[in-house]
Amino acid sequence: MPKPVRVLIVDDSASVRQTLAQVLSQDPDIEVMGVASDPFIAARRIQEEIPDVITLDVEMPHMDGITFLKKLMLQHPIPVVMCSSLTVEGSETLMQALEAGAVDIILKPKVGVADHLTESAMMICETVKGAAKARVGLRRNRPDAAANAAAPHRQGQPAPKLSADAMLPPAAPARHGGAMAKTTEIVVCVGASTGGTEALKDFLMMLPANAPGIVIVQHMPEKFTAAFSKRLDGLCEVSVKEAEDGDPVLRGHVLVAPGGRHMMIERRGARYQVAIKEGPLVSRHRPSVDVLFRSAARSVGPNAVGVIMTGMGDDGARGLLEMKQAGAFTIAQDEASCVVFGMPKEAIALGGVDRIVGLDDIAREVLWVQARG
Repeated sequence: MPKPVRVLIVDDSASVRQTLAQVLSQDPDIEVMGVASDPFIAARRIQEEIPDVITLDVEMPHMDGITFLKKLMLQHPIPVVMCSSLTVEGSETLMQALEAGAVDIILKPKVGVADHLTESAMMICETVKGAAKARVGLRRNRPDAAANAAAPHRQGQPAPKLSADAMLPPAAPARHGGAMAKTTEIVVCVGASTGGTEALKDFLMMLPANAPGIVIVQHMPEKFTAAFSKRLDGLCEVSVKEAEDGDPVLRGHVLVAPGGRHMMIERRGARYQVAIKEGPLVSRHRPSVDVLFRSAARSVGPNAVGVIMTGMGDDGARGLLEMKQAGAFTIAQDEASCVVFGMPKEAIALGGVDRIVGLDDIAREVLWVQARG
C-alpha cells in the first residue's frame, strides 16, 4: 500500500483550517500531519517533519503567503498549493504565487455550507494528491517551469466522471474534401493542467507575431484566466486574451478558455471561431481539454495541431487521439520537462501522439507544421 500524502495546512483562519482538515481527512490517501496559523509556526513544524504538500493562505499576519513561499522554495522546495478566495484582486496575487513556485490553486470553501463542502471535497483532494507528484526540483532548476490551477465545481453532489460527449452534439458523418480539406492555415489546440501556466508562458514566448491561431485550455478557476491571459499578453509577441463566445481564431492571436466554462472550436464559413458554453464537469474539469480537442477533431480535422502539456490525470488523451485520427498533427510534452507527466503519458499510451518533445521544442514543431503548409 502506498503511503498517504502528508499535508500541512497553513491558514490564519481557524474555521478554514478545521474545514480543510475535515475535507482532506475524508480521503484515505491523504493524512493531515498538522495545521499552522502563520508561516512562523509552519516553519517550526517543517523543521520537525517535512510534509509532502503544503496548503498555504495568501493573506496572513506576520508574513504573507507569497513571501513565505519564496523563502520556502529556497530552503525546502516542497509542493505548495495556494488557498485563496475568488476575487479579481486575488487572481493577480496568485499569478505572483505561481511565478514564485506554487504548484496549484484551490479556492477556499464556503465554511458552514454543507453543499459546497460536498461538492468541493473531490477537487480539493485531487488537487493535493496531484501536487504531491509535482517535481518541484525541476522548477528550481528551471525558474520558468510551471504551475496551475484547479477548476471550480458547481454546487451539488460530486458528478461522475463524464466524457466530452456530455458537451458535444452527435458527430456528423465523416466528410472528405470540402470544408475539411487541408489548407495552409492551421489552428493549434493546446491543453495543460498542473505545471501548465509557466510552461504555456515558455511556449508562447517562443512564437513570432505571425504564429498560427492558438486556442488553449488550462485548468484554472473562474476569473484567474483573465489575469493569466493579461500577464501573457504583456510578455509575448502574439496577442493573448481570455476567450469570449464567438471570438474568431486568427493568426497571431491566442484565446484562453475562461475558467468555469468549456470552450469548443467551430467552423463558420471560411473561418474558425470559439464557442464558450456552460456545462457539467468533463473528465472532472471545466474547462476540459477533451471538449476542446474533440471539437477540433470534428470541426478542424487535418487543419489542426494538437498539443498536450504537463498535467495530472487523463483529460485530453482521448481528444488528442481523435484529432490524430482526423488527420491533425499531435505533439506531447516529454517527461523530462513536465512538472507532472500525467496527461501526456495517458495520450501517448492511447497512441494519440505523433511527436514527443521537450518544452523548448514545442514551438519549433508548431512552426514547422505551419511552414510546410
